[in-house]
Amino acid sequence: MAERKSDRTRAAILAAARERFGADGYERATIRAIAADAAIDPAMVMRYFGNKEKLFAAAAEFDLRLPDLRDLPPEELGDALVRHFVTRWEGDDTLLALLRSSVTNEAAADRMRGIFAAQLAPTLRALAVEEPAVRAGLVASQTLGFALCRYILGIAPIATMSHDEVAAWLGPTITRYLTSSAP
Repeated sequence: MAERKSDRTRAAILAAARERFGADGYERATIRAIAADAAIDPAMVMRYFGNKEKLFAAAAEFDLRLPDLRDLPPEELGDALVRHFVTRWEGDDTLLALLRSSVTNEAAADRMRGIFAAQLAPTLRALAVEEPAVRAGLVASQTLGFALCRYILGIAPIATMSHDEVAAWLGPTITRYLTSSAP
């Protein structure tokens, strides 16, 4: 079936919004700038999404695409998750835009919390870990903190570490979060 013009317009708006929110953050990004980036009238953005918050929510839809970890030995869980997250951060600007925006905007922070709660905790439940919500929060603290330092703040040498180095540093911590007994 041929793609409709409205679908192309919506996709162009979302692509422009992801770029703009990623570059400017939620507060500084404007409907007018997003419309200009998409080469459409600002009224069209409003027609499709209603307001900036709804546009952001649509642009910030993100699937972590968490792998099925059930067949991995427990000692490999952290390494696998760290490598997966680094690949996701580097493969999709949406999550970086959401992270950048979540530092200053409550709606973005709520969206980020929702993504990790809705996607990571069930993955951990499938592994039958104790207290999956607590452990998901700990994993999120490591991965989000790392992403902030590497991709947003550009802190050296974190920003230039290879994937192998990142996995070697963070993997054991994530593994401990997932496999050790609760205190």
